[in-house]
Amino acid sequence: MSMKATVRQVEGVVIVDLSGRIKLGEGSSILRDTVKDLLSKGQKNILLNLGDISYIDSSGIGELVAAFTSVRNQGGEMKLLNLTKKVTDLLQITKLYTVFDVKDDEAEAVAAFR
Repeated sequence: MSMKATVRQVEGVVIVDLSGRIKLGEGSSILRDTVKDLLSKGQKNILLNLGDISYIDSSGIGELVAAFTSVRNQGGEMKLLNLTKKVTDLLQITKLYTVFDVKDDEAEAVAAFR
């Protein structure tokens, strides 16, 4: 199954609902292009909802880091929402869990941008 990204807005925060697999190739480029597109439109508060991500590999983790860095460099903020146990474990193994601001509740995550 390929990855899908659906963009919606809640109180000035852009929520990107991701589903499928973030892996080398298609999945990671969808993530990259979506974030790039949002930044080019001046959207700097980005919440990535990973609740429906079934699989992520090391290149997918790399893309999350790259997206996070791009947003930061533009003076924005990116948070992660609804991580599955698999993604959480992978971020902990790679010591990246603390790099990201990870939330479990969408309303709380949106409020945290203010």
